[in-house]
Amino acid sequence: MSSQSFWLDGRRWQTPDADDVEILVDHLVRHGVLARDPVVTEMLDGNRSPLSVRTVERRFRAATGMSRGTVRQIERARSAAGMITAGVPVSDVVTGLDYYDEPHLARALRRFVGQSAQQPRTGADGVIALDPVQ
Repeated sequence: MSSQSFWLDGRRWQTPDADDVEILVDHLVRHGVLARDPVVTEMLDGNRSPLSVRTVERRFRAATGMSRGTVRQIERARSAAGMITAGVPVSDVVTGLDYYDEPHLARALRRFVGQSAQQPRTGADGVIALDPVQ
């Protein structure tokens, strides 16, 4: 197998470049390799489910590999990085997004975004994607 392809579900797939990722995802969905859990989609959209909290959490973990709390932390860290990039003072980001203090924000950014609180503002260490593709 070369670096231009990979095996998944018993088939060889071409490794996509940045422009072809969506095409690969469409193919994986059509071939039944990827599926979307409607309960998880509803939760990510902020809607409530008639299912029990435990059932929703179990399905969420099965579909994403993460807890809903972890996903919320990632979203909050991405929002913080976006605010910092836009020039919002770090102290205002801490207050606005309910971080305990600046070190708490810094740990979240380092863990979930991979950058310190100053790197998004200065553009140091490359560009990060802050907005998910809709």
